[in-house]
Amino acid sequence: MTSNCYIIDTSSLIALNRNNPMDVYPGVWHKMEYLIKSNRLFAPKEVLNETRKFDDSLFEWEKKQNKMFVEPTSKQIKIVKDILSKYPSLIKLDKLYAADPWVIALAIEMISSPQTTLVEIKRIVVTEEKIRGNKIKIPFVCKDFGIEAIDILDMFRVEGWKF
Repeated sequence: MTSNCYIIDTSSLIALNRNNPMDVYPGVWHKMEYLIKSNRLFAPKEVLNETRKFDDSLFEWEKKQNKMFVEPTSKQIKIVKDILSKYPSLIKLDKLYAADPWVIALAIEMISSPQTTLVEIKRIVVTEEKIRGNKIKIPFVCKDFGIEAIDILDMFRVEGWKF
């Protein structure tokens, strides 16, 4: 038996809130909160910092999701350095945000950590970025590391959610 665990990027959270605002689609957000409470939806702390700059209502919701955000570890810092040495264009130095390598690093760290359950846990990155040729985006780097990357609607489909 397999259980899915998701590491979500800022782009998916912003798209979710834009297309399914909390005040109109509370059911969507309750399901997201259920994943968080079930220890199945995570994001690096950098996603919270990134959201603060783009979406006030989403940021207010995120601040209440304490179990979702993971502080950087020394292992993640090393992984981010390795990712950026191989893919320096993953982050734009002129931009105010840089969560992408942290999303991937968290997924790599979680995959490499020993399992403590009988159920196999599959780690999946959720992002709205797409593979486009050789552009260095989250899905491109995930593919290189053998990590599955899907968008938020595919996460809904995998979970069997209907609204």
